[in-house]
Amino acid sequence: MTIRRNVPNIQVESEEAMRTSRDFYGLLGFEEVMHLGWVTTLASPSNPTAQISFLTEDRGAPVVPDLSVEVEDVDAVYAQVVASGAEVVRELRDEEWGVRRFFVRDPNGRVVNVLGHRA
Repeated sequence: MTIRRNVPNIQVESEEAMRTSRDFYGLLGFEEVMHLGWVTTLASPSNPTAQISFLTEDRGAPVVPDLSVEVEDVDAVYAQVVASGAEVVRELRDEEWGVRRFFVRDPNGRVVNVLGHRA
């Protein structure tokens, strides 16, 4: 199994808080690489897999995940997670912004967004 990146997700109260966070992390060298209104992702220009996301909500899911993990084969990982008996918080599905993903709860109660980019 190949992990492509790991992104902490931070829930914020408003789009203004997202902008303030973007500006603060810009001081550390991060640049905005995605903005959908309810989510913005910042990345290092020299290491694009070093990322952080800020979300006011998750429009495609019932909860804001604590962490996102991009994998090479999301369908295979989903099958392994289901077979393990772990709690699937949100079933596997395609999103309009080009990812295929599901949510699973880890043993500490954190919700993990497991995703792959569609070709």
